[in-house]
Amino acid sequence: MFLNDQETATDLLYYEAIAKTVVKLVDKTLDSPVTVGVHGDWGAGKSSVLKMLEASFAGNDRVLCLWFNGWTFEGFEDAKTVVLETIVDELRRARPTSEKVKEIAKKVLKRIDWLKLARKAGGFALTAATGIPTFDQVKGLYEFAASFLAKPQEHITAEDLKAAAEKAGDFIKDADESSDNLPEHIHAFRKEFKELLDAADVDRLVVIVDDLDRCLPKTAIATLEAIRLFLFVERSAFVIGADELMIEYAVREHFPDLPPSAGPVSYARNYLEKLIQVPFRIPALGAAETRVYVTLLLAENALGSDDARFLALLNAAREDMKRPWKSRGLDRRTVESAMGGSVPTEVDQALVISAHVTQILSEGTRGNPRQIKRFLNSLMLRQAIAEERGFGTDIQRPVLAKIMLAERFYPDFYEQIARLAAHHPDGQPDAVRQFEEHVRHPTTANDEDDEQGATKARKGSRGTQAAVATEVAEWDKNQWAISWAAMEPSLINVDLRPYVFVTRDKRSSLGGLAAASHLEGLVEKLMGPTLMVRGAADEIARLTAPESEEVFDTLRGRILQEDKFNAKPKGVDGLVRLVTVHPALQRRALEFVRELPIEKLGTWAASSWGACFRDAGVATDFQTILKAWSEQTENKVLQKAAHGIAKLAQRG
Repeated sequence: MFLNDQETATDLLYYEAIAKTVVKLVDKTLDSPVTVGVHGDWGAGKSSVLKMLEASFAGNDRVLCLWFNGWTFEGFEDAKTVVLETIVDELRRARPTSEKVKEIAKKVLKRIDWLKLARKAGGFALTAATGIPTFDQVKGLYEFAASFLAKPQEHITAEDLKAAAEKAGDFIKDADESSDNLPEHIHAFRKEFKELLDAADVDRLVVIVDDLDRCLPKTAIATLEAIRLFLFVERSAFVIGADELMIEYAVREHFPDLPPSAGPVSYARNYLEKLIQVPFRIPALGAAETRVYVTLLLAENALGSDDARFLALLNAAREDMKRPWKSRGLDRRTVESAMGGSVPTEVDQALVISAHVTQILSEGTRGNPRQIKRFLNSLMLRQAIAEERGFGTDIQRPVLAKIMLAERFYPDFYEQIARLAAHHPDGQPDAVRQFEEHVRHPTTANDEDDEQGATKARKGSRGTQAAVATEVAEWDKNQWAISWAAMEPSLINVDLRPYVFVTRDKRSSLGGLAAASHLEGLVEKLMGPTLMVRGAADEIARLTAPESEEVFDTLRGRILQEDKFNAKPKGVDGLVRLVTVHPALQRRALEFVRELPIEKLGTWAASSWGACFRDAGVATDFQTILKAWSEQTENKVLQKAAHGIAKLAQRG
């Protein structure tokens, strides 16, 4: 019934082309080490591409493909040695019958043990770049540990130090005298690692590193440096799946004293480009690709991934996506042709939904496959709930999808519709009818409204008509609402009450889709005092664009629930901080300011936004708002504050 959010086994987005390109690159650079980056936002499909890459190497005995998930080892004391140890262990498991591999792997692991021992010893002058002590430092640890056995102290047992001394002693006995300086350590490890590859008898070692952008900065940087310093040898290839913006953020956090830039490119970007030689960026889905994706997801869900009709449709989609700029997005004619002229009811409904929601869903999710899938999952979940409660026949998927688009991307608009539907005797709000008719048939609608307005006025219903006109006028100022009203299906003569009921099943504080718990926690911090907001800086910076929008919508909704606005409401400081870190939200913040009830506002409304309105156009529009506030007369406190802030801005 529902769509799995894990790496997909079926390539619905034709990402196989990216995987095949990476395979060709690896095959053509057999004698050279290479690092390849597969970049994209969270939910863009990086892990799916990496799984396809792994599958491409399956069955090739000359290529050994290993999988390393950085997030799995989050929280380990020394991520560098964990990376090294994991890869050596995987090599040993891949060649279980080779005595030579076992022997050399044991030698390499002993050196890794020395590295771990050195890290745990404490008090070393570790280098910032590698975190590796010199040979003399480890030798000093050994001598200290050996002598310590005679007079053990209470806080460390003799057994602990004996084991440490034995490990350090084993290494020192086997170590080359020339290994006293740091470069020699690195060269020795690389030499031993190459011997291990020779023993494994492979033409190429391919290590796939996934979920690196989910790690804390320290872990992400340690993983990348382990790859470059120790494992970057001939016949090795590393394919790293990560959002490059998150890795740049990790670089800035790990090296806070870096200057801001080096010419046109930041130091953080230069660092990333040094570590990753060949970047592949997974593009966001365009409108046509979104339509194809939605259709395929729903068709696969209805028919099954092994159904011959679905496979025929998938082949047609792949052919269509070869030239996405020419794509019609799997229109009905293409689907009918792929399925031999007979379109199952479920697929027909998938076509209807994809045609209707594509534009807004593509723009709202910024073409992110995971966000699209979550929307569809929520859609199917709600229809299933309606069926279980016994009113499934009152719910039509296309109508539900349209209502959910408003809920997800314009929550205030949705709340108005929900309120109007709940209070209308038939669940068919006059405002919705009037707005849709105005958008679809502006001339006819205006004539009808004039006639109906005159009739209602004669019946003494001028107050109701005025309320309807006010809401329609407000919606008519918003291009999103206009596009929504123009979408099929029309909601005229549709009882919206069952749709409102089934979409009000939110269990978290976040609107629309089921939200991750870390977002709920962040919202609570941003609703807190200033110090708590400042403490959430790292979490804010790690948000993806869709997540930042979700947090913004939640904060906005909770702020607007306040009855009093004379003092600054909780959440405003958090909202400002969020928009400052994610400047793409500036326009949405400006719309929020416009929505504030002028008659209730205190001085904070004029003075709180300077930090986040950095875009010149947004700043100019905010000055227009301040000017309007300074000229109004119903709120003297706001008038005076807005006048003062506007004058300060002019002087600045």
